[in-house]
Amino acid sequence: MSTGFFNEFWISKMMIWRGIYTCLFVSFSAILIGTLLGIVVGLFLTYGNFFTKFLARAYTDIIRGIPILVLILTFYFVLSVIHINLSAMQAGITSLSIFCSAHVAEMLRGGLQNVPKGQIEAAKAVGLGFLQTFFFVSLPQALRQILPTWTNTAVEIVKGSTLVSMIGVVEITLVMQQIIGRNFLTMQFYALAGLIYFLIGFSIERTGKFVEKKVAIK
Repeated sequence: MSTGFFNEFWISKMMIWRGIYTCLFVSFSAILIGTLLGIVVGLFLTYGNFFTKFLARAYTDIIRGIPILVLILTFYFVLSVIHINLSAMQAGITSLSIFCSAHVAEMLRGGLQNVPKGQIEAAKAVGLGFLQTFFFVSLPQALRQILPTWTNTAVEIVKGSTLVSMIGVVEITLVMQQIIGRNFLTMQFYALAGLIYFLIGFSIERTGKFVEKKVAIK
């Protein structure tokens, strides 16, 4: 790369760092909230009555069928029509969280259904209630099974966070666009953005692999 790129990089280093911080904050907030919400929805999908299963199924199918960008624009622009005004950051995190939750719910449903019924019956036999059985028997095994898929979803959320720049959240993509608008080093700074996203995604993937090995049943 040319000397001009490194000079511009040094001048813009704080902007880039703030963009990385915003990307990580939005992504990991959405992953955390989405995972917790997804567990609740997955619980209804698996153990709910007809009505709650219907609502949970409709939620997961509808959300999974809507592109992330449409969700982001809906939460930022459409909700303001009914006087629900979210900031760009709030709209971005909310939309990514909801998208993540729908995928986690479907994963968890599959994981819970794969838990051997004999273990559920054994838990009941020793006097465990439904919630105790869920949290101490079913959920840990289901989470172990869905961990690889959950890791992929987390990476997808990080990549999807690029779209919050469309509503003005100054994350990595928008920062690079602002820098390029000043120096026109398009290829170099977009390549840098790609490298940063790769490193974040790769770190999540390797961490997931490490955790997967640690929790695997020997």
